[in-house]
Amino acid sequence: MSGHSKWSKLKHTKQAKDVAKSNTFSKLSRLITLAVLESGGITDPDNNVKLRLAIVKAKHFNIPKDNIDRAIEKGSGANQNLLKEIVYEAFGRGGVGLLIVATTDNPNRTLGEVRRTLEMYGGKLGNKGSVSYLFQKCGMVQIPLNLMKEEEAFSFAQKIGAFDVDENDTFFTTYFPYEKVGHIKDHLKDELVHNLEIVYRPQTAVTSSEKDKILGLTKALEELDDVHKVFSDLHQ
Repeated sequence: MSGHSKWSKLKHTKQAKDVAKSNTFSKLSRLITLAVLESGGITDPDNNVKLRLAIVKAKHFNIPKDNIDRAIEKGSGANQNLLKEIVYEAFGRGGVGLLIVATTDNPNRTLGEVRRTLEMYGGKLGNKGSVSYLFQKCGMVQIPLNLMKEEEAFSFAQKIGAFDVDENDTFFTTYFPYEKVGHIKDHLKDELVHNLEIVYRPQTAVTSSEKDKILGLTKALEELDDVHKVFSDLHQ
């Protein structure tokens, strides 16, 4: 019986991982398609910054080239798959601000799913502008510590006009003006970039006694098929 139980557990774990992998592939593929659509059909990553970022992220998650090519094709030509990006503004428990970034071909469906999830965790949707002013849209790039010295990291940050650099045991994380995202390649070799993306960074982080519940809400929102990222001003 114990062997059977162990096998069942392993099988269930593998199935859960396969589902999570499939969801990740699907979300990142939609980001690639959206990048092509928003550019008016530009399929060359060198001339489409958002597409280049989406492809870099897809490769980081080992998405096959065929999947990437199909996603690009969906955003161009007569059979383009019409998607749009929507940023929902919301509040979690204790007034914690949330920006929920979704990619969808059915805004009504996505809105309903987001609203239901928020209500399950004691949150609510906000009006346009009620939360976004708490965040700054910017670029973020992570560079492994073992690939760059501290003085080099700060020199790069100065060149790109960065307004903050964080350092942990693994990375230098540099935050810089959104309009400079397309110029990163001018200052940083591709092999030094672990992660490069557009983020919404809170102007001020807030503490909350409801931290665990807010983190649970964030996780539940990011598990929705159409949601690919949730930003909050909760102090981590």
